[in-house]
Amino acid sequence: MTDAAAAGAAADGPPAPRPLAAFDLDGTLTRRDTLMPFLVRAIGARPAYSAVLASSLALARAAALGGPHRDVAKAAFLRRVLAGRPLAPLAEAAESYAEHVVARGLRPDVQARLDWHRAEGHELVLVSASPELYVAPIGRRLGFETVLATRLEVDGAGVLTGRLQGANCRGAEKVARLRQWRGEALTLAYAYGDSAGDREMLAAALTATNVGRGRRRPSP
Repeated sequence: MTDAAAAGAAADGPPAPRPLAAFDLDGTLTRRDTLMPFLVRAIGARPAYSAVLASSLALARAAALGGPHRDVAKAAFLRRVLAGRPLAPLAEAAESYAEHVVARGLRPDVQARLDWHRAEGHELVLVSASPELYVAPIGRRLGFETVLATRLEVDGAGVLTGRLQGANCRGAEKVARLRQWRGEALTLAYAYGDSAGDREMLAAALTATNVGRGRRRPSP
């Protein structure tokens, strides 16, 4: 590089940051909620739906009350269904499930928006209340550079404790996780969501798109 070119490059300064686009998963990128189909695939229909039945009153009450009640009920449900299970077979099931979701479970309209952002060179982050266990493999297959999702606690022996590691990544927690990852100077150029759990993330974006619920089926 000549001295003149070097001086010009220095004058130009560092490249401008790429616009950041955040997508919710359930009901936004996917046609339906993803938790129950994953649990059925990973642990079997009988134990998965038995846990739903045992938790049904608490889940219904939480859905009616909303807010933090949903988070408490979800944590209790996950504890009931996952505590004591080894991580390794669940992680294997998560990879298989991610293949299924990407091949057959996406909304074409929102996938088209994702493809546009990727073609434009925008930075992509997937932000979901669903477990990171399978959200991360889905995000990786879709070209997301970062995945922020609900974390499940694993003990030193590689067994799920049934507790969450941190908060449920829903509502205000989505913005908190984005700021924790990117810093307080977060500039969210685009955000896509479909429910009340995405409200704060949509409000934080310069361009927000509520894609609607479509045929979404609720899950814990």
